Amino acid sequence: MALKENTTKRRRGALLSPKGLQRLQEAISSWEIIENRGQRLSLEDLSDYTKLSAKTLSRLWSASKGVDQKTLKLCFNTFNLELHEEDYIFLMEDFETKISDSNSICLRTESPVWWSYPDGPVPLDSPLYIERQPIEKLMYREVTQPGCVMRIFAPGQMGKTSLILRLLSFADTKGYRTINLSFSQIDAYCLTDLNKFLRSFCSQIAIKLGIAPNISEHWDEDVGYKLTCSLYFQYYILKESDKPLVLVLSEVERFFEYPHIAQEFFALLRCWYEESRQNNLWKNLRLVVAYSTEQYFCLDINNSLFNIGLPIRLQEFTQQQVEELARRYGLSWTAGKESAQLISLLGGHPALIQLALYYLHSGATTLLDLIKEAIANGGIYRYHLQQYWVKLLANPGLIRTYTELVTTKESLVIDPIHAYKLESLGLITFDGDRVLPRCQLYRTYFAKQLATIV
Repeated sequence: MALKENTTKRRRGALLSPKGLQRLQEAISSWEIIENRGQRLSLEDLSDYTKLSAKTLSRLWSASKGVDQKTLKLCFNTFNLELHEEDYIFLMEDFETKISDSNSICLRTESPVWWSYPDGPVPLDSPLYIERQPIEKLMYREVTQPGCVMRIFAPGQMGKTSLILRLLSFADTKGYRTINLSFSQIDAYCLTDLNKFLRSFCSQIAIKLGIAPNISEHWDEDVGYKLTCSLYFQYYILKESDKPLVLVLSEVERFFEYPHIAQEFFALLRCWYEESRQNNLWKNLRLVVAYSTEQYFCLDINNSLFNIGLPIRLQEFTQQQVEELARRYGLSWTAGKESAQLISLLGGHPALIQLALYYLHSGATTLLDLIKEAIANGGIYRYHLQQYWVKLLANPGLIRTYTELVTTKESLVIDPIHAYKLESLGLITFDGDRVLPRCQLYRTYFAKQLATIV
């Protein structure tokens, strides 16, 4: 007699969907600011407040195992949210094949959670974003303050963009208008002429807000470029709505190569900040600037942005943060062991750590093999390192300086212009006024590369 096969699925609990995770995180952040005086809730605090165990909450955040629907509803209701169908997805076992026979056999496999390749900022809906409190708490609170300025500093691939995405998302929940403008989007020819630059700047702001720029109608060069820019911003951009405007300016270090434009523009932004102390329209502007180097020795520091507002300096991941990220990737590590091995090679470099954990999670390599191959020839970081190598070769004046850095065990004092360029590339770290290679991986790889040409 033929055996009949039936294919079914069984529910094994629910996972937060990307939308649900974002809604819940935003609600908790708002609650922390409004109800908890800006103090972040620890896992234990959340457990006490939601009446759910810390273990259950950890499963909820990591999306590694399903929880029952009632648990999700309780967590949402705690923060005055209604659980919607799009906030969660049911975790299913893979198809079970049942053979209708007195000796029926059940074949079952389970699908693990796979993460996408870590390239670029961490998406808003990803549980792989590691908060570096109190930074998030400080920024969420500061952006609600009239006329505020925030300055985010960190070398490349330290998480500036991921942080900015979350700040803008928080601002969106408050009903603010938001703009994220990268100066890499400004054409080079505009950076040699102040008038062209300010016109381009204002046009991009208007377009991103969904309004016609109408620059010619509002631009009066006879009163001066900076003043007419201010009048345009005040009476056309800010007066358009009574809602606060969060303006994020990224990659502002690009201006340091154009000191005349930089000096004039940063002085203008400082004037806007000072206007907000007394002008209600300017109070609606919340300004955030992000940059990858602090070597702005060509500027008048007393007439720019770089000594006002809330300074935010992103540091590398701590060992505890590396271990937490490994846990979210589903890796079972011994406290203080594997994380220490990885950090000895990469420091706490967020992008390199993410890449390592991605490959370890996928099963493509082991930690020992990853470290061995990285030291031998770059390993999984070969493409990343080659990009830096090309950039380094494009700056011949840096070759001798960086050779000395990677072949000397002690930190060195180097030419400030070289320090600025190497920091912009993300190749060094500072020890007071002295300089070191960013991590052991860079020291090893570039020492070998530079030995072939010096």
